[in-house]
Amino acid sequence: MSPKATDIPRQPMPEQPPEVRVRNFNEVPLGYTAEQALLEASRCLQCKKPKCVEGCPVAVAIPDFIGLVKEEKLAEAARKIKETNVLPAVCGRVCPQETQCEAVCVLGKKSQPVAVGRLERFVADYERENNLAERPSLAPPTGKKVAIVGSGPAGLTCAADLAKRGHEVTIFEALHEFGGVLVYGIPEFRLPKHILKAEAEALRELGVKLESSSVIGKMDTINELMNEGGYDAVFVATGAGLPTFMGIPGENLLGVYSANEFLTRTNLMRAYNFGETDTPIARGKRVMVVGGGNVTMDSARSALRLGAEHVILSYRRSRDEMPARTEEIHHAEEEGIDFQLLTAPVEFLGDEQGRLRAAMVQKMELGEPDDSGRRRPVPLVGSEYQESIDVAVIAIGAGANPLIRQTTPGLETNQRGYIVADSETGATSLPGVYAGGDIVTGSATVIEAMGAGRRAAAAIHQFLTAA
Repeated sequence: MSPKATDIPRQPMPEQPPEVRVRNFNEVPLGYTAEQALLEASRCLQCKKPKCVEGCPVAVAIPDFIGLVKEEKLAEAARKIKETNVLPAVCGRVCPQETQCEAVCVLGKKSQPVAVGRLERFVADYERENNLAERPSLAPPTGKKVAIVGSGPAGLTCAADLAKRGHEVTIFEALHEFGGVLVYGIPEFRLPKHILKAEAEALRELGVKLESSSVIGKMDTINELMNEGGYDAVFVATGAGLPTFMGIPGENLLGVYSANEFLTRTNLMRAYNFGETDTPIARGKRVMVVGGGNVTMDSARSALRLGAEHVILSYRRSRDEMPARTEEIHHAEEEGIDFQLLTAPVEFLGDEQGRLRAAMVQKMELGEPDDSGRRRPVPLVGSEYQESIDVAVIAIGAGANPLIRQTTPGLETNQRGYIVADSETGATSLPGVYAGGDIVTGSATVIEAMGAGRRAAAAIHQFLTAA
């Protein structure tokens, strides 16, 4: 007699030990074995009204794909996911399932929720490693052309959905590799680049054209794409990649980085490949990373792997207010990151050569809640102290790059520079121009950007076929 789903414990994910992984950039979680995946899949209750699907921004048929895993139809399970999610191996690694699909899993009321993300990763990896991917069926050509600006999760998703509907799609990417924030922002130990490349390149099988090193706004404007390039619609998915600084003295010292620059040098420019690349990056011995989100954790853990002897994470609120994923905080703590909570640097101090040598740090206490709903950090007068450091990384968020806004007359943006777009369709103030992802919402999750890409694709298709 088979055990009840509620009697089977959630299967843990094997990982590299902390003392080993802090000195390499290899992936930390090692993935399920087939036996673990089958056991975890057997925990799914196969609800008739699955709330997990409602919790997924791209509406993956979660019970269906898990049911196929239970039947050991692994390639079929991967294809079921791909009906709505073009990046399953990526999402299985970086999507915050714990606040989305898994958060509403019925099993989670009395036990731990089904490990949806780990199963998604397992079947996607199985399909890729065994060369079992199949090209989905495509609708007949419509003769319509769509330009996608940006190859992050929103752009890739929108491109795939439009290509399946028979439209001619071209993605314009400003950088030399595709993936947007997935390639420049997320470290190798969380998302190996060969996996991302495989999923991005799969779009070529759908007939999508991928144009790298193409900076829209410089090379061509949005209006030029539509008026001279012959594109019938444009989807803007440029993300939120403009660095944000604190505005304190000393941020111009050598050794002070924005998280954008630090992670781009490390990831996209492969500074982690010691001896194989000559990417310049300061490998500090005592590093301070400022912030409390996933980017903060990525920066701190990367600094450790680049050779730092001591990495301080300075966050002005308490651990409970940290926006980073619980798993990322846990991994950072395991690896020995020094969490200095309720603190914030107020000045960076340099030596005679203009190089960073220390931070003046002020202690905080929590006051009344602010607009975010979190308690506001209040500086404690007279609590300042010096912390000796030689590298600092500012990871307090990112903003909207102004290039598209400045080169597209009539495109409405808000006070923070983000594009104003309809939340359901992605339609902007300009006919035929749509937008979605972080360039509309500000920094959010990969899967939320993908959801925006899907909704925009449906609206663009309707716009192109309405005439």
